[in-house]
Amino acid sequence: MIGLSVVSEGLALSALGLVRPWGEVVPRWVPGLRGRRIPIPAVVVPAALGAVLIMLFCAYAVLNQIFGFVEPLNENGDGSPTSGPAAWALWATYAPLLAWGPLLAILTVAYYRRRRANDASAAARSEAG
Repeated sequence: MIGLSVVSEGLALSALGLVRPWGEVVPRWVPGLRGRRIPIPAVVVPAALGAVLIMLFCAYAVLNQIFGFVEPLNENGDGSPTSGPAAWALWATYAPLLAWGPLLAILTVAYYRRRRANDASAAARSEAG
């Protein structure tokens, strides 16, 4: 459980690299790599793959809840609540996670466009100067 928490937090924090400067240039405190530009595919490919996997996982979870392919079990071996206040609490708690995949995809496209535009303008400046 601790490992899963650490991995999920690490992946969630890596999404910040799509909007923060350390997602474009390696921070100065990283020995051996400080100040180097991060290649666009090194960021875009994992982010796009992550967005697709998250959306597939969420789609399966929703479809499983609706159609009951596999009965989800809790730690006692009982099924998850399907009606009443417990089911509403379950849906209200997990429903915002459905936005994580599409929002990550939007961030990935915005990162790609921003980096391509910045690289193109830097190339034009170096040719002119």
